[in-house]
Amino acid sequence: MNNSLEAVRPIELHEIKAARERIAVTVLRTPLVPLDLGPEFPETYLKMENLQPTNAYKLRGAANAIAMLSSDEARAGVWTVSAGNAGQGLAYAARAANIPCTVVVIETAPIAKIERMKALGARLVPVSYDVAWQAMELRTHASVEGTFVHPFDDHNFVVGHATMGLEIMEDLPGASTVLLAIGGGGLISGVGRAMKLLRPSVRVIGVEPETASPAKFSFDSGSPQKFPGWTRSFVDGAGGKSLFPRMWERMKPVVDDTLVVRIDQVRRAVRTLAERARIVAEGAGALPVAAILSGQVKGGPLVAVISGGNIDLDVFGVCLAGD
Repeated sequence: MNNSLEAVRPIELHEIKAARERIAVTVLRTPLVPLDLGPEFPETYLKMENLQPTNAYKLRGAANAIAMLSSDEARAGVWTVSAGNAGQGLAYAARAANIPCTVVVIETAPIAKIERMKALGARLVPVSYDVAWQAMELRTHASVEGTFVHPFDDHNFVVGHATMGLEIMEDLPGASTVLLAIGGGGLISGVGRAMKLLRPSVRVIGVEPETASPAKFSFDSGSPQKFPGWTRSFVDGAGGKSLFPRMWERMKPVVDDTLVVRIDQVRRAVRTLAERARIVAEGAGALPVAAILSGQVKGGPLVAVISGGNIDLDVFGVCLAGD
């Protein structure tokens, strides 16, 4: 286990601006588009991170983390642990930098994500969810060598995600609330910090599925917790078995609220995005819209971050077919 980790510290605005310049050649500035849900819902905009080259926001953090490696770290190659989106992001950024990449991948990851990681040149090491989670906690795995890039508990990774917050505030200065899925916590920690630096009154709300909501459980308890009764679902990109204490440190200053939605509500959100806006969103990407449709969020304008669109077509078809 790595006992010499850098202490968790707040992200500074100059770091975010520097990261935006650093990753501009790799990462798209994604559009912010309106979503008309009808008069009974608040004014809503979508931050379209599913349009990134890897169809997910993780490319932002991965590109910044790769760019910040020392020459020795880069020569050693990189590896991470992922259910798919972090692995794709790191593989994409590593390939662009001509750095070998290995992904310890959760064996139940969607086929679409697995095939994409392979296509990007990553070496895959399939493991169970429990083994993958242990590798993230210990930052080591017997089958891999090289420089470990944590998929969420990494300062440079989180700074990369924060660049999204700059874009949102530039495109919608009057945004009152941003809603983001919570998996490991890197997305909400980075985007939330950036938006709070620029507009302290913005509300930052995290959303998790009912089957795996350790962040909600932790905020209700006042300390990082393991989630009892964790159950796997098609929402593979959000909701872990526990909230890392270091991520609790990052999230606590910027997160105003956490919400939980049912799995059928996530399916409805996937279907609504396809019907109303012709958007393909994976389960985690649809979580913010599920929270809005559930009636848990009032006021506006709201920004829902569509964090990814990597969903297997058979699962997508089930969502479109309805209950």
